[in-house]
Amino acid sequence: MAITLADINKLRQKTQAGLMDCKKALTEANGDFEAAMDILRKKGQMIAAKRSDREASEGCVLVKVDGNFGAIVALKCETDFVAKNADFVGLTQQILDAAVAARCKTAEEVLALNIDGVSAADAITNRSGVTGEKMELGGYCVAEGESIISYNHMNKNSLCTLVVLNKQGFEEVGKGVAMQAAAMSPIALDESGVSEEVKAAELKNSVEKAKQNQIGKAVENALKKAGINPAHVDSEDHIESNIGKGWITAEDAAKAREIKTTVAAEAEANLKPAMIENIAKGMVNKFFKENCLLDQAYIDDNKISVAQYVKNADKDLAVVDFKRFTLSAE
Repeated sequence: MAITLADINKLRQKTQAGLMDCKKALTEANGDFEAAMDILRKKGQMIAAKRSDREASEGCVLVKVDGNFGAIVALKCETDFVAKNADFVGLTQQILDAAVAARCKTAEEVLALNIDGVSAADAITNRSGVTGEKMELGGYCVAEGESIISYNHMNKNSLCTLVVLNKQGFEEVGKGVAMQAAAMSPIALDESGVSEEVKAAELKNSVEKAKQNQIGKAVENALKKAGINPAHVDSEDHIESNIGKGWITAEDAAKAREIKTTVAAEAEANLKPAMIENIAKGMVNKFFKENCLLDQAYIDDNKISVAQYVKNADKDLAVVDFKRFTLSAE
């Protein structure tokens, strides 16, 4: 059976495979369109299986809002070259459009979507067969509410955010908050959104830091009182190096080691639990201020918080949710 250019183009539109791959598949299938699609699908599956142990750390992240529903989708691949390919970006957009239209809430629902006659999962596998790279759905999140504002950071398709406001008509305010979320990587809207596990871990770390800071201050003061520069004896490597440079004597080094051991033990034994707890709480509050969106200093005016920035626009305006997604290491 003769394979026509129209047949090849039809298969290419369905599968996004290359022209030669489509021609070979149709030839092998004797012109049977469905069989050719199956051949290309199996080719993609074979490539995906072969590269399953590879890291897909690059990709395309896109965001879209439709009325009171917004979503961010990320499609992962292995190289930046493929991530920027128009067909790869186009497939990501197709998946996002379908997900928003269907109001998908989970990644599983997204993978089951129909994309040009095949599931989104198969469409991704087929594209893997075209590029020869591992590909997978890297992330999917949604936001719902009265007013949703989206932001694609620098339009580079690598970092996207969604911000939900409780009132319409404040797109510029929402855009400012969406840019804040992109730039400052908050982990929660406010303190109430931080998990108990994170709070407990942060408190534990802060208590330990507070103890070490108090012990360190006691040792530093004792060293200065003995006429020894703390910076010259802050580690064994520095002690040996500074003896060689003639900055400290062997006697001073021995004295410093003794002070560091005895004073540290004495300071630790005399730590006041209430004081340590208060210092640790202050550290945890600082953590919330730096990592909770509404408590962060606003990027365009660090004299006010994000919450104050929003209230300055309208006393009844509030940010009720946000989403942020990136494939980049931070």
